[in-house]
Amino acid sequence: MQLCKNLIEKFGITTFEQLNKGWSADKKYIIETADGKKQLLRIANIKGHDRKKHEFEMMQRIAVLGIPMSQPIEFGVCADDGTVYQLLSWVEGEDAITALPLLSETEQYLLGIKSGEILRKIHSIPAPDNQVDWETRYNKKINNRITANQECADQGLIVCGMEYMQSYVENNRHLLKGRPQCFQHGDYHVGNMLIENGKLAIIDFNRCDFGDPWEEFNRITFSGAASPHFATGQLHGYFDGEPPEGFFELLAFYTAANYLGGLSWARMFGEEEIAFARKQFAEILSWYNNMQETVPSWYINDIYIQWADGIPYKLKGPYDFTFLNKYGKVFKVFDEQGSGNIAFGIESDGQSSPFFVKFAGAPIQNYFADSDGAINTQDAIDRLKYSVQLYKDLEHPNLIKFLDAEEIGGGFATIFKYSDAKGIEPLNSPNYMKFMQLPIEKKMQAFEDIVDFHIHVAAKGYVALDFYDGSILYDYERDKVIICDIDTYQKSPYVGDLGLMGSARYVSPEECAKDTEMDEITNVYTMGATAFSLFAYGNRSHDAWPLSMTMYDVAKKAINDDRVDRQQTIKQFITEWRAAM
Repeated sequence: MQLCKNLIEKFGITTFEQLNKGWSADKKYIIETADGKKQLLRIANIKGHDRKKHEFEMMQRIAVLGIPMSQPIEFGVCADDGTVYQLLSWVEGEDAITALPLLSETEQYLLGIKSGEILRKIHSIPAPDNQVDWETRYNKKINNRITANQECADQGLIVCGMEYMQSYVENNRHLLKGRPQCFQHGDYHVGNMLIENGKLAIIDFNRCDFGDPWEEFNRITFSGAASPHFATGQLHGYFDGEPPEGFFELLAFYTAANYLGGLSWARMFGEEEIAFARKQFAEILSWYNNMQETVPSWYINDIYIQWADGIPYKLKGPYDFTFLNKYGKVFKVFDEQGSGNIAFGIESDGQSSPFFVKFAGAPIQNYFADSDGAINTQDAIDRLKYSVQLYKDLEHPNLIKFLDAEEIGGGFATIFKYSDAKGIEPLNSPNYMKFMQLPIEKKMQAFEDIVDFHIHVAAKGYVALDFYDGSILYDYERDKVIICDIDTYQKSPYVGDLGLMGSARYVSPEECAKDTEMDEITNVYTMGATAFSLFAYGNRSHDAWPLSMTMYDVAKKAINDDRVDRQQTIKQFITEWRAAM
């Protein structure tokens, strides 16, 4: 790996590292100069001089708009080898495509809104007056892609469903007539965005061009696959609300037209990219129901953002939460509950400990209680009211501390002592991995705490339903488990009429069958499933088990499909478990 000597001297480069990311033909280097500045140096073939100079000049125009991006510093020709270079500022951050899934859905959506607002600024630069009309230009692209696709087919490279895309494009070419043109980033999607401390930055303008502003969304497929909330937010941010009439019809058209040449592009890079292209084709055809629909299924059309004391949260529609002022100041919102509830961490000047307030009655974004998809807030209220007696009856050192409950704000609230413990879901999230990587002795104690609570549940005459990772909090300062969300526990024995609840990694066979009795033996299964989840990432094989094989046999016995072959009480389970240590 060599760098032009002239550039090393010119910029006072002390260290450099080649950056092997992206599909550009440019060679990219992360450099550090003598004055400690970290920058990005892009090197291209001299044959592309005019193109790269135009790209640099357009980046200068874009930077003036206040776009968060790599700032253009200098463009020139390297005297040593005749290559052209662009010197840009370095932007710190994690690739959005990997960072987004680790954020809350609300955070994803708000970053999507920001990306749409940024794109709208980029599109404020008009196309030159002498630009060839868009209909002529884009029809030529379509024709070239159809030809390239046919060449692939002639060589036996075929993707199932391509005919749906081509037919949709052919039948909708008229949509190109009279479309406006503006400056385009050229490759605007989560693969060319960085996230750092909740802020978004845009990179890689090397495919910039002029064209229909709506055509720029043809790569939102990458964003939609990574985060439907981000992709939806991008559209809402760009249009300052719902997209206008006719947008989705054109989006489907541009998406299909773009992927007509997908296989031809992918085969230049090998089998791995061909496989990736096939996966994308399948996703797109699924989103658009084989091009029978124009609105992709990833699009969320009923999301509404509200703020409480500067903290954002999402709903299906507006709701008056001013009654929360009674409890204090909101510092955290939990808005991804499927139970129909939304919860708030609230600080009060008159209290030594914050409150955790769970509320039912608002139109929660993730909640569907009716089979027709309607929001049944009364059902959520009834369930939350039912839970009050549970928390009273099952009070325990390992259970979140219940304080009070009341009808308020047109709904119902339960109030608990707030715990700064962290949840251990979703799977593979940072919180999950942090817990899973605890020393084995700490996880053993956590498991004992969970089992101890459920021995208490059984003694009080209840059966635990819907217990899973999401019910477990862990206090890393005190090395203690706190159990929450026991709202669906029932008196034992219980014959199910609530339908299947909970994670498939935890539920017993009887919880999946209609009109089947559930009791303490059901929760023996739950404890066995919990052991596999906490110690073996949910894998129930011998090879994945990190403890002794005798302990494996105890856990395996607990999850036997046949109830009579399990331990018959949780006490029996934990006795065998301890004996096997």
